[in-house]
Amino acid sequence: MRSLIIAVVQFEPRLGQKQSNLKKIQELTRQLKADIIVLPELCTSGYFFTSRSEVEEIAEPANTGPSADFFRELARRCNAVVIAGFAEKDHDRLFNSCLIQVPEEPLAKIYRKTHLFYKERFCFDRGDTGFFVIHDKPRDVRIGPMICYDWRFPEAARVLTLLGADIIVCPSNLVTDAWGIVMPARAIENKVYVAVANRVGKEKRDTEELLFKGNSAVYSYNGSRLAKAGPHKEEIVSAEVYPSRTRDKSFNPLNDILTDREPVHYQRLAER
Repeated sequence: MRSLIIAVVQFEPRLGQKQSNLKKIQELTRQLKADIIVLPELCTSGYFFTSRSEVEEIAEPANTGPSADFFRELARRCNAVVIAGFAEKDHDRLFNSCLIQVPEEPLAKIYRKTHLFYKERFCFDRGDTGFFVIHDKPRDVRIGPMICYDWRFPEAARVLTLLGADIIVCPSNLVTDAWGIVMPARAIENKVYVAVANRVGKEKRDTEELLFKGNSAVYSYNGSRLAKAGPHKEEIVSAEVYPSRTRDKSFNPLNDILTDREPVHYQRLAER
């Protein structure tokens, strides 16, 4: 049974300082050995934008900007799948996105954040990619991305599970504590690994300050925590995972969390 090493990179991006942030990522990952590397939400730009015009100054097209080139090279250098958040520009639209770069592929797959948190709605367009899973055949793993606030919605993790995800990756800029309770639940209720890459530090705009909570973590498919970073410092934590163990959704000889579902009754509720 093949195992993989998944690493989550926790650091403090600087608002609007793309080159400085990419340099920091380069330094942090210089000696990193892993099969999957997960970085925070908007890790190239910082988070607390207050207008679309600010985002426009730093956003870049998917797969053709300097950040895409950087992460493509990082994936090849580390021989690892890289998941990283960035501000994406697509003509006149702006997205809070993450790329999933497989080292053997020329282009990354792009996920655009579905659920926008707090003042993101003033700066970004609602994501339109929907949820999807990347099947990385060389590593025999199926990876499902979501971004930060998506964790609040159990439908997101369940859809990724129904699409075949072994591991749900969640680049984040978390400022609350509730996710530390919910993420293990997302793992156990779907029997999938969950990897959360959060950032640390503060960002202040006008009179408002956001404190990012760190505590990046990897959770097993049984809800146990495999690795956890601290709340304040920049660090990388990693865990060994066994993707194939998530594919049998039974938990005793008679029960299976997917085949035991009764979607007809859920649909009735949804239509009320």
